[in-house]
Amino acid sequence: MVRLGLLLLFSACAAAQNGPTFTRDIAPIVYQSCAPCHHTGEAAPFSLVSYADLKKRAGQIAAVTRSGYMPPWLPQAGYGEFADARRLSPQQIRLIGAWVAAGAPEGPPGGPPPPHFEAGWQMGVPDLVLEAPAPFSLPASGPDVFWNFVFPVKLPATRYVRAIEIRPGDRRLVHHANLLVDRTASAHRQETAPGSGFPGMEVTLLRSPFDPEGHFLFWKPGGVPHVEPSGFSWRLDSGDELVLNAHLHPSGKPEQVRPAIGLYFTDQPPRRFPLLVQLENDDALRIPAGARDFAIADDFRLPMDVEVLAVYPHAHYLGKLLEAYATLPDGQRRWLIRIPDWDPNWQAVYYYREPLRLPRDAVISMRYHYDNSAANARNPNQPPREVDSGNQSTDEMGHLWLQVLPAGAGDRRLELQEAVMRHRLDKHPDDFSARFNLGAVLLARMNPPEAVSMLETALRLQPDTAPGNAEAHNMLGAAYTRLGRNAEGIEQFRLALRLNPGLSAARLNLANALLDAGKLEEGIADLRQLDQGSVEGQAGSLRLARALAESARHLATHGDWREAAARYREAAALVPSDAPLRNEFGELLMGHGELAEALVQFERALAIDPANEEARQNREMLLRHLGK
Repeated sequence: MVRLGLLLLFSACAAAQNGPTFTRDIAPIVYQSCAPCHHTGEAAPFSLVSYADLKKRAGQIAAVTRSGYMPPWLPQAGYGEFADARRLSPQQIRLIGAWVAAGAPEGPPGGPPPPHFEAGWQMGVPDLVLEAPAPFSLPASGPDVFWNFVFPVKLPATRYVRAIEIRPGDRRLVHHANLLVDRTASAHRQETAPGSGFPGMEVTLLRSPFDPEGHFLFWKPGGVPHVEPSGFSWRLDSGDELVLNAHLHPSGKPEQVRPAIGLYFTDQPPRRFPLLVQLENDDALRIPAGARDFAIADDFRLPMDVEVLAVYPHAHYLGKLLEAYATLPDGQRRWLIRIPDWDPNWQAVYYYREPLRLPRDAVISMRYHYDNSAANARNPNQPPREVDSGNQSTDEMGHLWLQVLPAGAGDRRLELQEAVMRHRLDKHPDDFSARFNLGAVLLARMNPPEAVSMLETALRLQPDTAPGNAEAHNMLGAAYTRLGRNAEGIEQFRLALRLNPGLSAARLNLANALLDAGKLEEGIADLRQLDQGSVEGQAGSLRLARALAESARHLATHGDWREAAARYREAAALVPSDAPLRNEFGELLMGHGELAEALVQFERALAIDPANEEARQNREMLLRHLGK
C-alpha cells in the first residue's frame, strides 16, 4: 500500500511533464482499485491485470471512472474515514482520461508488477472446511433468488474463530452473502428435505440476525477475508449450525450453486466483546407510487461510552440517500456514513480506519430517503406501485448495523443489548424475537422476575408451534427455576422438548430441575440422552456422574450392589479424574468381595490425588488383608 501510494504521487508529477503511460501512471491505480475484482476467477466479467487487458477497454474504463460508476465505492468522501477505500481521487480520474485521450500508450518497461491473486483459499488451507450438503439449482431466468444453505458443525470441542473465508461457488452467480451462526441448531427445521436449504432474504433465527453478536461475516465479489484483530475471536460450538444467506443472480441458463466455508481457528479466546447494534424503521416503509423523496428515521441513545468499529447500511432498489450520524451531548454532529446514490448491487461492510469514539448519551441517527418514481432507473416496478417493507428485493428495507465496542474492561454486551432490545420494543411491542431476546438478557443480568414477565408475553404473541417457541419455553423454564418455581420450570422444559426433542439446552435444564426436585432416576434418564460431544453434554457430564454416584449409594443401601457398581463404573468413565468417586467405588467393591478391582480403584484414586487419606488407608488395609 505504501509503495503504491508513492508510485501514484510520483506518477502524477511525471505525467504532468511527459504525459501519462500505463507502466508509470495507470498500472498503480488499476492494480490497487480495479484488479481485486477484475481478475480470473472473480465475479467481474473481464480481467484488468495487464496492459493488453486495459488497452482494448481503454475508452470504457475512462467513461465508467469519469461517471463514478467504477470502482464501486458508495460512501461519500468526508463523511467517515474507511479502511481500504477504493475511491478514485479527481486527480486519478483526470489521469486516466488523459491517458486514454493520448492513445493509451504503454510506456517504457518497468512499473509495479501485476498483482498476484491466490486461486484457492486466500489465507491458505483452513483449519476446517464445510461444504453445503447439496447444491442449489438456480433457474435460468426470473428474479434474483435468496437462498439459505445450512452447514451442520461437528467439532470435538469448542473452538475460537479468527477468520472465515466464504467460497460461494460460481462467483458470477452470487451477488453477496452473509454467514449466520444458529446457536439453537434449529435452522435445518426450515428445510423441506435434509440438506436442501431454504428460501428467504431475511432469516428468522432467535438470535441477532448477524450472530455471533459482535461480528460481520460477509462476502462480496472482490472482498478479502476479514481477520479479526487480536482478542476479537468468536466462539463456535459443536452442534451449532452455520447458515449462508446468499443473493443469487440467474445467468440465462440453469446453474448449480454449492458454496463452501473455510474456518481459521485460534487458541486464544476472545478478550474484546463488540456487539452489532441495529437501527431500523421498516414499519414506516409504505412508499406511495411516484414518491420521489420518501424518508424514514430511527434514533438510538447510547447507554455507555463506545467505539464504533464498522458500519453496514442496507436498503433495496428504491433507496437513494442513506445517512447515519451521531449527535454528541454538546450538540456536535459526527458523521458515521453518507451515501448520496445508494446502489444495493454494491453494498458492503465498511470498517473505519480508526475506531470512532462516542460518549454516553450520544444519539445515533439513521435517515434514509427513497425514490419510488419512474425517474429512478433502479425502480423494479415500471410503472411504479406502492411498496411496503418486506423480504423480497421488490419490497423495501431500511437497516443500519454498527459494530460497537463498549468502553471498559470485560464483556459489557448485555448492558448494551438490553438498551437495544428496549429501543426495539418501544417501536414494536408485539415483536416476539425482541421480547425473547430481552427476556434472555434480563435473565443473564440476574433479573428473573422481569425476565418471566417478558417471556410469558412473548409466548402469548404467537401460536405454540411457531418457530422459536421451543427456545422461549426453555428460557421461561430457566427463569421459573431461578425464582424457585421448580414445578413450573419442569413443565416449560417438557413443553420445549415436545416442540423440539433435539433442543439439548432444554434437556439439560429439565434434568437439573428433576434432580433438584429429588427425581433422581428421571433426571439421570434425561442426562443420558445428551450428546456427550455437545456443549450441554459436556456440561451435564459432571452432574450425571454425581447423580449416578448418589443413585449408586442408594442402590447399595437397598442391597442392589451390582447395579450400584455399574453406576459407579459409568460415573468414573464420565469423570475419570474424580479421586473421591474412585475411592467410593473401591469401598463398594471391597465390601462385596471384589478385591482385585477394589485395589485398582484405590490406586487410581491415589494416582489422581496422592493426598487422599481415605484411599490410602483403604489401600493399605486391603493389601494387609491380601498378605501383601
